[in-house]
Amino acid sequence: MLLAVDIGNTNIAFGLYDKEELVQTFRAETVRARTADEYGVLLRQMLALRGIDPSVVAAAIVASVVPPLTDVMVDAVRHAFAREALVVGPGLKTGISILYENPRDVGADRVVNAVAAYERVRAGVIVVDFGTATTFDCISPKAEYLGGVIVPGIQVSLDGLLGRAAKLSRIEIAVPPRVVGRNTTNSLQSGIVHGYASLVDGLVEKLIDELGFECEVIATGGLATLIAQHTKHLQTVDDTLTLYGLRILHERNTSRRR
Repeated sequence: MLLAVDIGNTNIAFGLYDKEELVQTFRAETVRARTADEYGVLLRQMLALRGIDPSVVAAAIVASVVPPLTDVMVDAVRHAFAREALVVGPGLKTGISILYENPRDVGADRVVNAVAAYERVRAGVIVVDFGTATTFDCISPKAEYLGGVIVPGIQVSLDGLLGRAAKLSRIEIAVPPRVVGRNTTNSLQSGIVHGYASLVDGLVEKLIDELGFECEVIATGGLATLIAQHTKHLQTVDDTLTLYGLRILHERNTSRRR
């Protein structure tokens, strides 16, 4: 089986693939202070909780936007499974052209999402990823990564507001009963849910106008499902898009090596 690892700023997502089938997913908090040994133990424990023998892990691929953890996770995979993980980075065969001014500036997760989204639709596509940052990535019908938009993420924005407004308290991110909030909690929830939904729709419209070609829009990330139901343009939600992209990249690069 293939272990796919997506290291984000807030969480690490793991997926276990049996050929083309995603058979398990699990998540852990991103902790920069953890050692390779600690992550190795954590990986084996998470598999054990699901009754999976670690020996089934025959290969691994890692995408990371937290540079200090990249080598740590590679070492963890080596210790836990005696496998050398493929790392998403320069030199990897992606199947798409990166037209960013400096391709090395594009986060690994954005490249992986672009690969996955284009593989899904084989046409122009915009990926909206609700993570620590909310990112919009544009891929042309010719499989070109054109760039995109980076917005402070939902939780980051809320934390920033609560940190500067003494009278506001932490709330659950949920859909309020109406857009017009009649108490502080509902007002904040409306701003988060409907505010971000409107932000997404507005930016997607501007992007499509500037791109000049029809685009499918795919949403991914932790709060994608919540926000998507209040937008006009988020047509598809795929919570495992990044893991799917990692599987595609591993397949393309190991096939080339063989």
